Amino acid sequence: MIRLIGVRDEPLSVDEVLAAVAAPGAGGTALFIGTVRDHDHARTVTGLGYSAHPSAEQQLRAVMEKVAADHPVHGLAAVHRVGDLRVGDLAVIAAASCAHRAEAFAACRRLIDDLKANVPIWKHQTFADGGDEWVGAC
Repeated sequence: MIRLIGVRDEPLSVDEVLAAVAAPGAGGTALFIGTVRDHDHARTVTGLGYSAHPSAEQQLRAVMEKVAADHPVHGLAAVHRVGDLRVGDLAVIAAASCAHRAEAFAACRRLIDDLKANVPIWKHQTFADGGDEWVGAC
């Protein structure tokens, strides 16, 4: 069921993620795309960098295994970017395919929520006012 896992320093591909979860029995595919936005808490974001612990892919696999155990998925995929990103860049893509849309939505939401809560990836944001901050997982 787990078709694609990645923590990468190169640009992410929506097409790659969708192809990874494609399955003949999948009537629904849910996709989440996280992009770098230009603001956070009323401050203008000028850029950010993601850093990952060496165990990040292993932790991501554990998250995906739990999602697969709890949802009737045909395919799961998740990739997260590391390194310096600009506003508009893709930061994370998660997808789930299932027989039905409600199942796909539930599995994809659980995948991205658990990724953010449990995978050791940190965000360092820089702001137009010269400030910066580190944000916990993702």
